[in-house]
Amino acid sequence: MTNEELRKYYFGAYFFEETEDGYLQAFQYSNQQMEYFRGSFDFWYDRCMATTAKTIEFETGATEVSFDYKFVWRGSEDSFELWIDGLATEIAYVKDLPDEGSISWSMPEGAKQVVIYLPADATVLIKSFEVNGDVLPVTKAEKVLWLGDSITQGYGPLRSAHTYVSVANRLLNYDIINQGIGGYIYDKKSLMKMDGYQPDKIIVALGTNQFGMKDMTMVEEYYETLTGIYGTEIPILAISPIWRGDRPEEYDVFLHFCKEVKRIAGSYPNVCVLDGLTLVPHLSEYYRDNLHPNCLGAEVYGRNLVEAIRKMGF
Repeated sequence: MTNEELRKYYFGAYFFEETEDGYLQAFQYSNQQMEYFRGSFDFWYDRCMATTAKTIEFETGATEVSFDYKFVWRGSEDSFELWIDGLATEIAYVKDLPDEGSISWSMPEGAKQVVIYLPADATVLIKSFEVNGDVLPVTKAEKVLWLGDSITQGYGPLRSAHTYVSVANRLLNYDIINQGIGGYIYDKKSLMKMDGYQPDKIIVALGTNQFGMKDMTMVEEYYETLTGIYGTEIPILAISPIWRGDRPEEYDVFLHFCKEVKRIAGSYPNVCVLDGLTLVPHLSEYYRDNLHPNCLGAEVYGRNLVEAIRKMGF
């Protein structure tokens, strides 16, 4: 399969580029946005090019799939994963892989739907994607722009298919672009119109990295800028921060901040507000570090989010 053909089955990208050595790289931000991150904060810049929430999806009767990969940046070490008809069948952990190599997986006979999850907190390039049979494209639902921090990018579970976004999207089947970045905040300067891209819906899950601030101007300006770019007709779901137990001495400050986020976001007619504190149990066993959900916490988060989205009709 050529890189041009692979693009038909590669989801989560705003645009693609091919490197001189023949690898396909997918980007979820515009060049203008990435230049902003480059000049702002190296931590953000590294992560804005990660293969966050990107998948290769198709229907096939093939029994073998393989591809070459190359890491150009690694954050936390999660996984490549092969899912068939909704079940994980193969996992290749980033910690066990060299910077460059090949992955080959066998698949059962018969028609099936295949999803390959790429590492969420690393930048991975792909080439020489091969399937020993015909492939058919899958049909996606609405285009959704997902904005968030490290939890949305996928840090915590250390499984690319078990981030809360991946869990939720297995049920929602959105055509997503995930612009979650570790350490991300309500920063209006990163919001820019992406030429040729118009989402049907937007999900915002931000705030936990700046709950100590008393001035809420950044939150106000963020939603003002977001609605200015995309208009007030596009539905936006604002998820206030989920529970965090790593700084109990500041929990009252955290609760006040969450309340203010909900107030500001809810002042816009096209914004639905979801209380993040209702999505994940307030227990350490659901978290990697009392801040980022682990596999169990992300599974609960994703499923509760889907239930809430369906209940509110978002």
